[in-house]
Amino acid sequence: MNALIRPQPPHPTDAGTLTSASRLLELARGKTTDDRRRLLLGIAALCDATPPGAEASPLLGEIFMIIARQAERDIRKALSESLASAEWAPPALIAMLALDEIEIARPVIAASPLLKDQDLLRVLLEATIEHQIEVARRPHISGRVADAIIDRGDPATLTALAGNRTAQVSEDALARLIEHSSRIAALRAPLTRHPHLNGALAMQLYQWVGQALREAISERFQIDETRLATAVDTVIRPPSAEPRGIGNADAVVDREEMERRLVAKLQSSGQLRAGFLIRAVREKRLSLFEHAVTALGGFTLDQVRAAMVRPGPDALFLMCAAVGIDRAVFPALLEEIRAMNHGRPGVSHSGYPGRTSVAPAAAAREFRTLMGQAGG
Repeated sequence: MNALIRPQPPHPTDAGTLTSASRLLELARGKTTDDRRRLLLGIAALCDATPPGAEASPLLGEIFMIIARQAERDIRKALSESLASAEWAPPALIAMLALDEIEIARPVIAASPLLKDQDLLRVLLEATIEHQIEVARRPHISGRVADAIIDRGDPATLTALAGNRTAQVSEDALARLIEHSSRIAALRAPLTRHPHLNGALAMQLYQWVGQALREAISERFQIDETRLATAVDTVIRPPSAEPRGIGNADAVVDREEMERRLVAKLQSSGQLRAGFLIRAVREKRLSLFEHAVTALGGFTLDQVRAAMVRPGPDALFLMCAAVGIDRAVFPALLEEIRAMNHGRPGVSHSGYPGRTSVAPAAAAREFRTLMGQAGG
């Protein structure tokens, strides 16, 4: 059947050809097997009679749309395979095929030059996870589409994106993928080989990967592995160990001063990211987390600590969103904070479970308003 639907651009130019196209439209509306057979033969003949580079006839586009809406699965699949690379195909038809079942959609998602960002974003929003994975694998997807994939946070789709070396992934987007790798092990190997990985991001990734991938990072960036491991360990576990005797006021002041200095050092070197905050909580360094959120979000320490003891977690959710902590990570982070913080923030008046991801700037504004100090 594929041989009958050839991807040459048809362009009826005379009355005879237009008459033929009108006849094809009648056949497309037909229901019999003979109508379908004559329709496919007629489309092939019409394509053969037109020169390359011509635009598609609106009439022929209507024929294709009727076939796609009414035809059996094998005909829709043949259309998708035949039109996957065609530049003359009706864009509405290609967009419709991209939302068909995955075996029909896959060829056009992978290759059609007619699918624009808005079409791919619609597939991400409306179609199955298999469709979303194909979008993530599509060559040369834009930064806008890549960001939308990262926002959704699905492990399989993120892994497909991490392995797509032609995708337009910004440094910030790659940093977000690396943060996701703390919970999604499948991301780590492709990120280690990612063409946009730089030395600073490699330091972030290094803390999540196993020994074999650490060696690969060290070799790629020509860094002494022992020195790299020491540097990462310094970031995650500062050499100034947390003093014993937490009840001693002087010890608490000394510890917090060391934490502030560490946070300032990391921020000045561009190393202070959401991944560090997550790791601080997992290392049960709640005070370090508070100082890091204060610096990264541009908040006051009083605001941050007030958010940590509120009756509900809404303020903490907004604070975390403002510094780039992913919505998917927040529930586990909240439980770890509660375990260290006498069950606070509490569970009452909680609106965050029904919320989707919030843009960092919007979350920061809402957080400041909630804490009584609205501002930009």
